[in-house]
Amino acid sequence: MDNVTYSAGLMSQSFWFLEFKKVVLMRHKGMAYDEIKKRCVEENLFGTAKEYRALRMAGYIITRVKSMDETLIELFITSDLATQKIINLITILRTNQLFFEFVYEVYREKVILGTEILEEADVNIFFHKKETQSDLIAGWKDSTKKHLRSCYLNFMTDANLLTIREKKKMITPPILDIALERYLKAIDEDAMVRAITGVS
Repeated sequence: MDNVTYSAGLMSQSFWFLEFKKVVLMRHKGMAYDEIKKRCVEENLFGTAKEYRALRMAGYIITRVKSMDETLIELFITSDLATQKIINLITILRTNQLFFEFVYEVYREKVILGTEILEEADVNIFFHKKETQSDLIAGWKDSTKKHLRSCYLNFMTDANLLTIREKKKMITPPILDIALERYLKAIDEDAMVRAITGVS
């Protein structure tokens, strides 16, 4: 069984919360995506050393913001910092199927079982399982999977799903803002709620 939606694209990305926030604010003001991309590059809003890097970042972040409807954008604008970080994570999960499956299948299961720590081995087991399901993933280099493992853990740490304590990645499932939870359930994204919070 091969799933063409799987992608290793997160290797080239970071959590980019501050940059994401800038793009959401511009979109909230009614700016078109082409105009946003132009501003990001011409005014170097992301503080990059090279123009091509600004272009790539803008492309990735705009893809995330495009997954948001007006309601979620408004929720982002009015939410606290912790919820804004969760919303950024949600846009990453919406735009990367493999990462979503990792959070849903591995992180959520750990929360349900009451496990306190997420081990690197857990990520390796996940990739091994996916290799048996997808010829695409089976063909990836070990270095690709290692890089993705780091990305997944970093993104989850940046969103506060994991907390580093004595070099261990402690599982710290968030309590979703009630408005965000209602929004996700209203648009049939119950799976997203379960993935992030670990609800069975």
